[in-house]
Amino acid sequence: MYKQLIINVNEHETRVALLEDGTIVELHVDRGDDSDIAGNIYKGKVIRVLPGMQAAFVDIGLNQAAFIYVDDVYRNNFKDIENFFALRSEDSETPPDEEILPLPHQKRDFLIEELLVEGQEVLVQVAKSPMGTKGARISSHISIPGRFLVVMPSSSHIGISRRIEDETERARLKRLVHDLRKDNFGYIIRTAAEGETEEKIVYEMGFLTNLWENIQRKFSTAPTPSMIYQDLSISLRAVRDLLIHEVEKLVIDSRPTYEAVLSFLDTYMPSLKENVILYDGPEPVFDAYNLEGDVSRALKRKVWLKSGGYILIEHTEALTAVDVNTGRYVGKHNLEETILKTNLEAVKEIAYQIRLRDIGGIIIIDFIDMEKKSNQERVFTAFREALKRDKSKTHVLPMSEMGLIQMTRKRTREPLTRILCEPCFYCDGEGYIVSRQSVCYHVYREILRNSGDVLGHRVAIRANPQVAEFLHREENHLIANLERILGKQIVIYPEPQYHMEQFDIFEILEN
Repeated sequence: MYKQLIINVNEHETRVALLEDGTIVELHVDRGDDSDIAGNIYKGKVIRVLPGMQAAFVDIGLNQAAFIYVDDVYRNNFKDIENFFALRSEDSETPPDEEILPLPHQKRDFLIEELLVEGQEVLVQVAKSPMGTKGARISSHISIPGRFLVVMPSSSHIGISRRIEDETERARLKRLVHDLRKDNFGYIIRTAAEGETEEKIVYEMGFLTNLWENIQRKFSTAPTPSMIYQDLSISLRAVRDLLIHEVEKLVIDSRPTYEAVLSFLDTYMPSLKENVILYDGPEPVFDAYNLEGDVSRALKRKVWLKSGGYILIEHTEALTAVDVNTGRYVGKHNLEETILKTNLEAVKEIAYQIRLRDIGGIIIIDFIDMEKKSNQERVFTAFREALKRDKSKTHVLPMSEMGLIQMTRKRTREPLTRILCEPCFYCDGEGYIVSRQSVCYHVYREILRNSGDVLGHRVAIRANPQVAEFLHREENHLIANLERILGKQIVIYPEPQYHMEQFDIFEILEN
């Protein structure tokens, strides 16, 4: 599979597209705001502790307070409560000076009010960027990624990427990292480390250790709240995570970004510099690679399949629902075969759209009902196979008797639709507005409700032009009936600036 990275850089926006065999499969957008701050490290201040939720709100300098759960608190970081733990350890069998693992791995339970107090300064890392009305989710279990390793100062665990499949190489790397580490930090060995020499691993361990020491020094002197460490730019993250061990070609349309990438590669992988190309074509780079149409399609509620069927993607506060329909496809032989073909085609498109749109959390997929159990198993197997290309962690449950597949996908940032779209100012994101006919009847009831207070010679209605026309034509009988009841003339004024549901009723006193 031929993979490319296309980076489009404008003054206030950077877009990074990952292509597989010429088809865009991932799109990352950075507009210089707080929409993608996962990985950044902050010095924050606890502003509120919530014992009932076992969580706390922390001011890290953003518009919204970040929140941290008790399981994400690493108690060794907070020295202002050392006395509490010293007293508690007197009755414990664990020696006070023994290494304390991060809280999720401890056998003892602690309450959030035992770990954090209001006004306390904390060192935290953003685990999930702000999403909608929710603030960033943070953790005091810091992890700092490099090219080959991820260092975890609050842990002692050594893990290794599942993509390194050779057992001999896995054992070599784990033994190497275990023998080389000096501070008993935890490490995750990344896919890019496969086959690398001891010298390179030693260099990166030293680099990450020095970086962590710098972060600790900044924490002791920086004001509160403030950012202590910022992850790489979206362009350099793409180089670090994709180009070095996955992508064969990188195309950039900005000379400053192009030079920054080359400088980054000089440090980590000089041999890959020839894979980086500066685009200077006459048309925008996304147009040159025919990506704009796919990006627009990824924002649509309805996605058509080649057969004539389609899928509907609906986002709710709690989950994302995907519905499969046969649409214009009528099949050739029998109903079961038509449904099976539509479902199998939908499987690939759904997996593709989930990855492209970066949909996370709970996802419910309503496939068209199939009578044969073997066909249900076939669709389920095909769906799991289609999800294997997705780097985000997914968990899929077998198809239910009602033809539903339930799954979860790890979410660390806003989905593409939240980044590139906003709620409709007409329907406020509901997807519906009150119909013109309903507004007409609302006007009718409102006039009747206040009929006893009408003193003028005429009654005037100001409404959206479409509603005004509806009152003049289809619902003219309402106006005639009101004139008969009130014994007054009713005049209607169209107001182009009015919302479809907006109207005003007032009296005209003069003749």
